[in-house]
Amino acid sequence: MNYWLVKSEPGTWSWQDQLDAGDKGTFWDGVRNYQASNNLKEMKIGDLCFFYHSVKEKQIVGIVEVIKEYYPDPSDKKGRFGMVDVKAVKALPNPVTLADIKADPRLENFGLVRQSRLSVVPVDEATWNLICKMGGL
Repeated sequence: MNYWLVKSEPGTWSWQDQLDAGDKGTFWDGVRNYQASNNLKEMKIGDLCFFYHSVKEKQIVGIVEVIKEYYPDPSDKKGRFGMVDVKAVKALPNPVTLADIKADPRLENFGLVRQSRLSVVPVDEATWNLICKMGGL
């Protein structure tokens, strides 16, 4: 299993929206960066992703699971990009803010810090475990 972080603006798609999608989950579309798209292509069914609210909140609020692997994104008229489907697994009891992450020197190489504008980033197991602990899991 691999771990990831996916970002969403809460005004566009929030954690509550993800919860409301239920067990059927929903697609994770709209990625238009080649590196982020390549990360989506690497995702496998069962991989887990931190769900990050970007813009004003800047915090990890939950965990989603990949339930369908990469396929074409119909909103991309040029056919260059794709998407995956995810479903909510659980909320973090204590959301982990970007400030919390930046304050911990063990997370200085985390993709969220090093490539802050990338919407889909891999997360190594040690980072995953540390952030889960920070979030109360």
